[in-house]
Amino acid sequence: MNDTAALDRLLALAPPLRAGAPAFAGALRARGRARFAALGFPTTRSEDWKYTNLAPLARQTFTAAPAANGAVTGAAAALVAAARLGVGIELVFVNGRYAADLSTPAPLPAGVVVASLAATLAAQPGLLEPHLGRLADLEADGMAALNSACVEDGAVVVLPDGVALDAPVHCLFVSTPGDAPTVSHPRTLIVAGAGSRATVIERYVGAGVYWTNAVTEIALGAGADLIHHRVQGEDERAFHLAALAAAQGADSQFTSHVVSFGAALSRGDLATRFDAAGAACRFDGLYVADGAQHVDHHTTIDHRQPRGVSRELYKGILGGRASGVFNGKVLVRPDAQQTDAQQMNRTLLLSDDAQIDTKPQLEIFADDVKCSHGATIGQLDEDAIFYLRGRGIGAADARRLLIHAFANELVERVAVAPLRRQLETALAARLPAMTGATI
Repeated sequence: MNDTAALDRLLALAPPLRAGAPAFAGALRARGRARFAALGFPTTRSEDWKYTNLAPLARQTFTAAPAANGAVTGAAAALVAAARLGVGIELVFVNGRYAADLSTPAPLPAGVVVASLAATLAAQPGLLEPHLGRLADLEADGMAALNSACVEDGAVVVLPDGVALDAPVHCLFVSTPGDAPTVSHPRTLIVAGAGSRATVIERYVGAGVYWTNAVTEIALGAGADLIHHRVQGEDERAFHLAALAAAQGADSQFTSHVVSFGAALSRGDLATRFDAAGAACRFDGLYVADGAQHVDHHTTIDHRQPRGVSRELYKGILGGRASGVFNGKVLVRPDAQQTDAQQMNRTLLLSDDAQIDTKPQLEIFADDVKCSHGATIGQLDEDAIFYLRGRGIGAADARRLLIHAFANELVERVAVAPLRRQLETALAARLPAMTGATI
């Protein structure tokens, strides 16, 4: 699967660095190239990839995604219109590149940067150098290394100390169809200074056969509070691989909401580390898959310092011949005394052919902790279905109502009202096909 010629073809698709790009950007690319050439695609021989086979992806011959010219942005317009939230700042990226004519700027407090990566590299490289490429695991993650080897554009959000953004920042990544399967490597960097606060939404949509290989890095200063939504709504013929790495300062709060509805094959790696005492995080995830879709979520919460608090709840709904993976690790290191960590994965299987491989993990090397983890796998409660049918509700619609209630616990936690409504609509549109409901 990892023949040298195939890896070289992917590396050859990297666009040239723009004129005037800082030296550290070139160094990041060179490092990414070297590591991807050495690592290649992960295989099922790796424990972390045991249940996700990338052979169908590796066999594809990809071309570079077309630039965001007039024809391309025209093809993206309908996708953008359907995904717009109409609040806050909306940065639109078409095939991994910033599309100014589709984006919606807004006034910003002094010192705040919300812009494209390419523009920030050119205008304010000093903002990026301490953070870009510092958190993503290029040494062990071949896909993050490939993203770094091809890094060109993406989203940047930088908040000075003490600044609060009341409106959300919506980073919308759109992939348009090409004559052949295409690949893009969007990069997102979020730097939240001490005591700052913001909500950032990353959303992925598209049409056709393509591969999105995304990397996000997040640095949170002391007392920073970031709510991050990641919505994967790719075309169901697409491939989606994504890695997010965060580092948290003292008493910082990182809330992650992950929703996965699309793609033929998707994998999301989400990791945070507590670099100082009193940090906290909440990881919420909802994945829905049907047909032959495969969805994989790997999470890591690394408690390195005392008094950290983490809460994690991932829920899945799998129908048809869909398959899912949940692998969640909570690591409590020797210095992380008085850690409080809870982790749970719950999955509904709607057919005999759907399957889930779930592996919640606790690794504890401290003695003064309060930790728990667990997983449940099941089908719908037949007694509840019987109760609803006794009140005149058809069997399929009773199933839909119960599934909706199962998922709604997480959908309701999305505080951005337009996004929450869009997720409710998307969920409602998917359930009839999965349950045979008439409404």
